[in-house]
Amino acid sequence: MSHTVDIPQELKASLRKFRFARRNEGSAAIVVKINKQKLLMEEVEQFDNISIEDLAEELPENSPRYVLLSYELSHDDGRKSFPLVLVNWAPISSEMSLLTLHASAFLDFQATADVSKVIEVRDGAEGFTKEVIDAKLLHA
Repeated sequence: MSHTVDIPQELKASLRKFRFARRNEGSAAIVVKINKQKLLMEEVEQFDNISIEDLAEELPENSPRYVLLSYELSHDDGRKSFPLVLVNWAPISSEMSLLTLHASAFLDFQATADVSKVIEVRDGAEGFTKEVIDAKLLHA
């Protein structure tokens, strides 16, 4: 199977470390982009204890990203859990060739990150709010 976009070993290690980090409050995220020239994924930034609104502000309006999110989810019975969610940030205003590359590498990234819950965001920050994520996770 040929991979269009490479996932470097450092990124795999970073994703693994992020995945197994213990959290007791707040949401955390690791943001990854595709370097189109080198055809490889690069970690852009990690955030700890960040609100969804602040995270949405950090993401580019015209460029796709993969966001691995450890999300603080409050359940109706008062419990808290921290599900791992893959946010596919793919604004429709992005350059088409980059969106295509992003889409083609998505399943590889999802498998590497080992995440089953996926939230698609195409309309930028308006589609990426705490309410949207809660609705998808609590009523999935």
